[in-house]
Amino acid sequence: MRYRRWRGALRATAGICLLPAVPAVAQVVTQEQVAEKTPAVNEGPQPAGQPDRVTGRRTYDAAYFAQYAPGSALQMVQRVPGFTIEQVDESVRGFGQAAGNVVVNGQRPAAKSDGVETILGRIPAGRVLRIEVGPGDLFGAEFSGKAQVLNVVTTAGGGVSSTLEGSYRRVFTGAILPEGRASTLVQRGRSTFNLSIDVDNDTSDEAGFDRVTTLPGGVETEYRAKHNFIRDPTATLSGSWGFDDGTNRTAHVNARAALGRFRLAQDNDVSFPSGAVRRDALRQQRRLREYEVGGDVTRPLAGGGLKLIGLATRRRRDSDDLSLFDLSAPRGFEQTLDEDYAETLARIVWNRGDWSGWTVETGFEGVVNRLASRNDLVELATGGGRTRIDLPVDDAVVKEVRGEGFVNVGRALSPTLRFDGGVTLEASRLTVTGDVSAARTLSFLKPRVVLDWRPTPKWRFQLTLQRTVAQLQFSDFISTAELGVERVNGGNAQLVPQRAWEGLAVIEHPILGDGIVRVEAGYQKVQMVQDRVPTPEGFDAPGNLGDGRILILRQRVEAPLTTLGVKGGRLVLYGSIVDTQVRDPYTADLRPFSGNSLFYGEATFRQDLGKFAWGLSLEGGTAGTSYRREETDRRWSDPYASVFAEWRPSARTTVRFDIENLLDGAGYADRRFYDPDRRAPAPFLREQRKRSQHLVPMIGFRQTLG
Repeated sequence: MRYRRWRGALRATAGICLLPAVPAVAQVVTQEQVAEKTPAVNEGPQPAGQPDRVTGRRTYDAAYFAQYAPGSALQMVQRVPGFTIEQVDESVRGFGQAAGNVVVNGQRPAAKSDGVETILGRIPAGRVLRIEVGPGDLFGAEFSGKAQVLNVVTTAGGGVSSTLEGSYRRVFTGAILPEGRASTLVQRGRSTFNLSIDVDNDTSDEAGFDRVTTLPGGVETEYRAKHNFIRDPTATLSGSWGFDDGTNRTAHVNARAALGRFRLAQDNDVSFPSGAVRRDALRQQRRLREYEVGGDVTRPLAGGGLKLIGLATRRRRDSDDLSLFDLSAPRGFEQTLDEDYAETLARIVWNRGDWSGWTVETGFEGVVNRLASRNDLVELATGGGRTRIDLPVDDAVVKEVRGEGFVNVGRALSPTLRFDGGVTLEASRLTVTGDVSAARTLSFLKPRVVLDWRPTPKWRFQLTLQRTVAQLQFSDFISTAELGVERVNGGNAQLVPQRAWEGLAVIEHPILGDGIVRVEAGYQKVQMVQDRVPTPEGFDAPGNLGDGRILILRQRVEAPLTTLGVKGGRLVLYGSIVDTQVRDPYTADLRPFSGNSLFYGEATFRQDLGKFAWGLSLEGGTAGTSYRREETDRRWSDPYASVFAEWRPSARTTVRFDIENLLDGAGYADRRFYDPDRRAPAPFLREQRKRSQHLVPMIGFRQTLG
């Protein structure tokens, strides 16, 4: 139970959003095109951050970021007012639905496993000409319906640039965890080469306890003092080549290899109201091997551009878990899980930017995904006896063959109003073989309409209406045991994707110069909500409930404080309310979706003073509850604060000191158990958990060469 992961999950659930479904319309652009400004499609050069009246595009040239002395494109993007990088789950299948909200030179990299932050971190700041932010319809099929997409425009000059970064993190047990990355970018004529190696080790040890009490009396029956020693190093080697020969004459190739090994050693001292203290132990190991190759080619066709994208990913994960009770005479459980995952996809897109005043785009994507999983769960008896435990779906192959075709159109209805719309037809064949046999064919029609209105240069309104279909997680089909929390997740071969009709309204207005206020309000009518359901074998598994709904209200305020007397200061406030509702299959009462957090908020302050900068941040949210067959599992964390100080002795060198978890916060769980299930009027047992990483100091450096 890791506090950092809880905070990530809290952010994700609090930020449930209207998922982009149908690609929008945009012309395939190249570095040369993006560098041009043509009066026919915009108002011309604008002050930094001032939106173009026609396109809504905001532009920031490299000089704007000089005050921050950035070393990479990532650090420049992080300083763009009102913009936040969208975190995309790499497990999302297909290419179009894993788009994020960042492009480079008008195009999305033909890669999925490398996150956009990793890709941006490899681009030296000196290679960035400017950064543009505009509505998604300006940047391509994958980005339709997005209120903001950011475009990093690089320079066309040749040469070699390199970046070195390193850091040391000290956990409360005294261990020092190093991290590092190095990247080199070479530009020669029309070609660009990039090579990088990353070593990540972003983990921390934990300490805490579990307390078990009877209900309703609250009598303590068991207390477990726990210490988690965690290591999660991952090494990645990536390379890419790009070729730019002008408008609609580009090519890219990307390759990536990653090796990772997660290890957890948990030592437990278990005490009871009477009797000796018992020693328990939990050991977990995860080994990851992942390889990915992708590329794209764009050529002129029929007055527009034809782009072909290909991508292949292969991933193997091996897991070994061992849970032992009473080390003096050990007994317990052992689980071995082996997974092989493969994805192969091809995507073809043709678009034309001006066809009688319309932008038109059409294309098709085909994807084959396959997961082969085998899980062996064994009960260990005192003295060495081993008994295999059969789970409902512990040896299975899940395969999906999916195709989708789309057509999108858009045009400016007036100088202040733009319309974009489209439709996607998705069809798939899903099969499960092994312990169970199941097959089904699914098809969905997903329309979308976007209206973008700018009545004045300072006001923007956007309305999006669309139908979306969620993706199924292949792991939800497989049965596994969670030895650390002593429960089983039953697989469900009959799971189908939830689908929703969604509406989202966005209002934007600049403040205090280049600051911005954005408010979003949305509603989703959800069918066949994916949640938790009982299985015939007596377990709990992912499954479909009835209809539900989601209400969304989000706001972001980003204010430069120089005009208010705080030189170089900037304050960012973000808040998200996501209210969900579905009918519970056990109690028949209305309740939130499992895992959903009603509120999440962040406050960040940063001040840049020449060669020095400092800042602090605070984030937190409400608890989220998972509703299982025999228990409710409520999780939350204390507010999380961090502070940093940065020294930039030169434009190429940065030294930084951070303290994470400044308030010494912890993560918590409150589990209530029912017999025989949650139809019982009240729980009979309670388990409370607490884990803390304590304060985590870190020192790092960054050096740019070339």
